[in-house]
Amino acid sequence: MRTIVAIGGGSIFEGATRTIDEHIVKLTGKKNPRVLFIPTASGDDPLYWENFQKIYGDKLGCRPEVLFLLNRKVSKKEIHDKIERADIIYVGGGNTLKMMRRWRLLGVDILLKKAWNNGTIMAGTSAGAICWFQFGHSDSMAYYHPEKWEHIRVKGLGLINTIYCPHFLKEKRDAHFRKMISKKGGVGIACDDCSAIEIRNTDSYKILSSKKGANSFRIYKKNGKIVQEIIEISKEFKPISEII
Repeated sequence: MRTIVAIGGGSIFEGATRTIDEHIVKLTGKKNPRVLFIPTASGDDPLYWENFQKIYGDKLGCRPEVLFLLNRKVSKKEIHDKIERADIIYVGGGNTLKMMRRWRLLGVDILLKKAWNNGTIMAGTSAGAICWFQFGHSDSMAYYHPEKWEHIRVKGLGLINTIYCPHFLKEKRDAHFRKMISKKGGVGIACDDCSAIEIRNTDSYKILSSKKGANSFRIYKKNGKIVQEIIEISKEFKPISEII
């Protein structure tokens, strides 16, 4: 089964997404699954990795590994082996544009698609949620031009053929995302912090939430106007055709 859990945001280290993280681990059906953390978007931040180990390793009982892809020579074998043996691949947040460029340069994008097709659980937050979709609403320009920047549309892996926006209300991205949908068309899926969308086999979904009031949204254009709807939280999977 092919599974994606795309989390809108929320501090994993402060326990904000704990019930979602627990759910991700349970999806493997294993007591001590291997989880591969890919922190490319954060510039391979070692503290991010250290804290990730404390949550997914110490708290959730996984066997964590990390794949650093920046500022070092990394072999194709290391990349291949770590991705292939993972039960869960969790991608951290940060600079989506930089991450996607690096992945494509090293062929990581191809290996991640293969792992997903083979049943590895794909998960992540913010940039690590955007990456699974065709496009994402990204703040990557803030890393290059902190004094003056705008959100941009970044191309992801395209496993799900729509555009995704994290931190929807928390970072007040909603107005710009609606404008992007109005201009580019299509249907947008947006998750606020502590909310996530779980997608199974590209044809069914359900919404997860680790905090009361944390929601996911569907944004689309109808009769020339932008419509924004809350996607209902449900324990049961629903046809993804209902929302995209």
